[in-house]
Amino acid sequence: MRQYSADLTPPWKKPKPVPEVPADPGLVVEEPGTGFCGAVIRCEAGTVTLEDRFGKHRVFPLEPRGFLLEGQVVTLVRPSTSSAALRPTRTASGSVAVPGARARVARAGRIYVEGRHDAELVERVWGDDLRIEGVVVEYLEGVDDLPSIVAEFAPGPDARLGILVDHLVPGTKEWRIAQSVTSEHALVVGHPYIDIWEAVKPSSVGITAWPRVPHGQDWKTGVCRSLGWPENTGAVWQAILKRVGSYKDLEPELLGRVEELIDFVTDSGGA
Repeated sequence: MRQYSADLTPPWKKPKPVPEVPADPGLVVEEPGTGFCGAVIRCEAGTVTLEDRFGKHRVFPLEPRGFLLEGQVVTLVRPSTSSAALRPTRTASGSVAVPGARARVARAGRIYVEGRHDAELVERVWGDDLRIEGVVVEYLEGVDDLPSIVAEFAPGPDARLGILVDHLVPGTKEWRIAQSVTSEHALVVGHPYIDIWEAVKPSSVGITAWPRVPHGQDWKTGVCRSLGWPENTGAVWQAILKRVGSYKDLEPELLGRVEELIDFVTDSGGA
């Protein structure tokens, strides 16, 4: 005789199996009951802690069918010790890492920086964040023509423009140029350092302080001479850049300004 299962529920009425996903650090999920979306920062017996993009933490129980992952219902389970240990939890900028995240299609908005070295430093520390947000960083050859550059870009609500300026101190040439940019969809911010090199903490490159260079002398060349470094500024910069591992190696005056530009360009009014 044919054997029948005790469960006579038609197959099309049976609930679909829900995948179990390890709650690895950095995994971004949504708790549908509250709508809270964040990255896993901790998973303990029976609970998981999420952190949203504003740094707010929420603790939720590890319940079956309890979360959404890219719109799909999943059950989070405790990760194995080995997998949790292998995944970085923070990016170089200090943001929550999102392993496996795809780069977002580039926004119309941009961030402009003064030179190649500025762009390389921003990429090194904020590169992961910028790719997730879809923000492209481009470098200029100085800011003397900034008003015409902004006018040509024609920033608007859907294409915001952020500009990072070196040596933005009241009364300087850079300050006067920045003041001439009046578009509400463009934001000009800057740091007080003569060159982006100075935004790297001296201790990170093994010196006690960045030397003072006489007015009228090329600053980078003067630094190399004062410190006994080769006067190949390109090679010296690459050596400096290798010493930058994270935001901890940069001065706060630069950190705050770059974060401000990213927030401005990615604001919902300019997405």
